[in-house]
Amino acid sequence: MLHEVKFRSYNEVDDVYGWVYVPACEPVGIIQIIHGFGEHSRRYLHMITTFMEEGYIVAADDHVGHGKTALENDRWGDWGEKGFTTMVEDEKKLHDLVAGMYPGLPYFMFGHSMGSMIARQYIARWGEDLAGVTICGTIGVWPNLDEGIEVCQKLVDEGKGAEADPTLGGRFMGWMFSRCTEGVKHGNEWICDDPFVQEDHAKDPFDAFTKPTLNRSWLYFLQMMKDITGKEWAEKVPVDLPIYNIAGDQDPVGQFGEGVYTTANWLADTGHDVTTLLYTGYRHEIHNYAEIKEDVEYGIVEFFDSCLFDED
Repeated sequence: MLHEVKFRSYNEVDDVYGWVYVPACEPVGIIQIIHGFGEHSRRYLHMITTFMEEGYIVAADDHVGHGKTALENDRWGDWGEKGFTTMVEDEKKLHDLVAGMYPGLPYFMFGHSMGSMIARQYIARWGEDLAGVTICGTIGVWPNLDEGIEVCQKLVDEGKGAEADPTLGGRFMGWMFSRCTEGVKHGNEWICDDPFVQEDHAKDPFDAFTKPTLNRSWLYFLQMMKDITGKEWAEKVPVDLPIYNIAGDQDPVGQFGEGVYTTANWLADTGHDVTTLLYTGYRHEIHNYAEIKEDVEYGIVEFFDSCLFDED
């Protein structure tokens, strides 16, 4: 069974579109999937199907400025004007909506890339909502973060927040191509070295990655990174929340493992239960590599299942 849901964004301008996928069995729990920068939630259909086959209800939406939400509101790359907590506030709205539809079930969260960063914001605010969380393809400290925030803030202060400076994407994300030895054709080679995944991502009509992102949205993006940096962030996360931290060891977002372990160490140093796993030889989208995606998905299922067992 599939429900399409719609709710007003925290930004008070957009309607956010989401979906609730319900398996034809007695559900064991709910998993909320949070997608990454420039993409949309239907890129996770294989994962959604796996989770459903294992008895989980799956909830997912398209962020403001992304996917069907951007298409229906005609606002690509525009996150509104309510600040860097807009997306996490929207994920809280989706959580509350779905938890109300299916009350009493253990609730989990999976976030990839920017979605992992939104999930990290979420658990620092409402971690008690969840029985467990998986962060996939996350970062430690974003390179030149304070400088980037200063650049974007200046543009906003100059009245250019609603414009899109075409140089900002390369300036803030160009470092992700450092190990892309095949060269740059689509501008997304860092996500996966499978050319079919690259092409599918680049030509996806619901994909916002190739569309302009407003200067104000870039500011919010970088401020989001600031919000989840350091032990100060980790100290806000409930210490009894099980956390599964996964990535490819050739993922530039995770700084080739270093950033992934930086995040793990922030959590470990503040008393948290965190399990970290790196997949050797793989880039950012470990869940889109044909040869390992089932291992990745069933690893997540096993982790969430273990949280259910612990609850019993």
